[in-house]
Amino acid sequence: MVNFLRSERGKQTLAKSKKRVALVTGGSRGIRRGVAEALADCGFDLAIRGVHEQTQVADLLDGLAKRGAEVHYCRGDVADASDRQAIIDAVRSRFGRLDVLVNNADVAPNVQADILDATEESFDRVMGINLKGPYFLTQLAARWMAEQRKADGAFRGGVVNVTSVSATEASINRGEYCISKAGLAMATQLWAHRLAEFGIAVYEVRPGVIHTDMSAAVAEKYDRLIAAGLIVENRWGEPEDVGRAVAMLARGDLTYATGNVLNIDGGMTIRRL
Repeated sequence: MVNFLRSERGKQTLAKSKKRVALVTGGSRGIRRGVAEALADCGFDLAIRGVHEQTQVADLLDGLAKRGAEVHYCRGDVADASDRQAIIDAVRSRFGRLDVLVNNADVAPNVQADILDATEESFDRVMGINLKGPYFLTQLAARWMAEQRKADGAFRGGVVNVTSVSATEASINRGEYCISKAGLAMATQLWAHRLAEFGIAVYEVRPGVIHTDMSAAVAEKYDRLIAAGLIVENRWGEPEDVGRAVAMLARGDLTYATGNVLNIDGGMTIRRL
């Protein structure tokens, strides 16, 4: 329920949420669900951004509400400038504040093609959602967070970019995906540098092989690789593993560390002899 206060002129103005608010982008299942549930469990109210009709994500929204979070669903495409602005406007209207942005919007190429055969259409689609969208959504959120910091010196904002081991591990049959994640990794450092003066910490969470809808198509392949020793911890990662990491950063448990990367990959990227 939206709470309103009366202004001196008798107009209704939005009452600022008493709880910290996080905006989480991404799909309705997989990593975003794990992240949203972890944030709800540690006391955040949530704005959830997606592209589906609200009825299609009702189970997620209901589940988050049962965990104690006030939840608002913002439908929009992060690759579209007008939709990005509408998402931020919706959060401002509903909650009156934004403390943490979690950039988890993510798509794989529709067709995994060798880079010798990849199309510009696929490249543009993946870049728009995985890189351009989070970059400019962060810009909008950061401007608002900077305003909040100027109004309240105790304000501490945060941005968490969820990338992938593909930021450094080359997959020649999905080059656009790897490039988008490498770009978002650099964006994390750029925003960490720029936003430090406003007390806004920026981090990258880099998952490895995680059980999601996206990985379902290659589950048999990774089952074999994991059994052969691909991952030190010798198991698939779960959305909850990523969620706990994001929640730790959102709470502010990790300090004096802005710009850092947290690998949630079971030791997959450890160099071994």
